[in-house]
Parts: sequence; structure tokens; C-alpha cells
Amino acid sequence: MTENDRMARQLQHLTDRAEITDLLDRFLRSLDVGVFDDAWGLAFFAEDARADMPIGAIQGREAVVASIREGMARFDRTVHMGGNAVLEIDGDRATAHHPQLSTHILADDSETLFISAGHAETELVRTPDGWRISASALRIVWTQGRPPIVPADSGAA
Repeated sequence: MTENDRMARQLQHLTDRAEITDLLDRFLRSLDVGVFDDAWGLAFFAEDARADMPIGAIQGREAVVASIREGMARFDRTVHMGGNAVLEIDGDRATAHHPQLSTHILADDSETLFISAGHAETELVRTPDGWRISASALRIVWTQGRPPIVPADSGAA
């Protein structure tokens, strides 16, 4: 491998890290904005994305977006924070392990605060449009406050 090849690989690795970190940061921030339309789904998820959430497992971008939209409707206001992502990049695939702290005010006019903290494991894939989430799992470690009521027919399987 030439010095130019080595430098090109290092530059690609650093660029991938920056793009993945940006995607994860923008995703968490977008949860607080609350616009969960088709364009939002295309910006963050691969077509065959799957999500393992506290309320169940979901397969396919449209189903993941619908589940997030439904879940986030249970809150009036939120703040989601993540950071310290440990990234493993292997060509066009990557894995991110990072903490997530989510604060929520329930949408039931009670001003009830619900906080959850856990570890997110995110798989990513490089697409022609950039890095996208292909799989995600949030493992809750602790909660504080009263969570929202999740209907039995929430659509999660």
C-alpha cells in the first residue's frame, strides 16, 4: 500500500466517522422537533430498517417511521441526548454503541415528567444518499417518573 493509499483510507475513515456521528446527532435532535414524515424517514433510515424498541420490534422503514410517530405523539415536549459513540466501521457497514438520555413531558396535560436512560446500538449502512440506520436497539437501563400508557394494539410486533 502506498502512502497515498494509506492517507486516502485514513481520510475516508475520518469522513465516515464524521458523517455517522452527524447522522446520529441529527436523529436525536429530530425526535424533539417532531416532524416524522416520509422525508424524515428517508433522511435517517434504510428501506429495510428494523428497530427493537422498548414497546416491540418493527421491520421496514415505513413501519419504523409510523411507530416512532405514534410513540412520540404520547409526549408534549422532549429532549433527547446521546454521545460518546463508539464506532466500528467496516467498509459500507458500521456499528455505533452510545448512551441515550431521553426526557419527556407527557401529552396528557398533567405536565408529568418521564425520563429514560439506556444504551443504543445502531447498525448503519452506506447508501447512494449517505449513511442510513439499518437497525437500532435501545436497551433501557433505568427510568424515572410515570411512562405514558401504551395501548395493547400499538402495532408493535
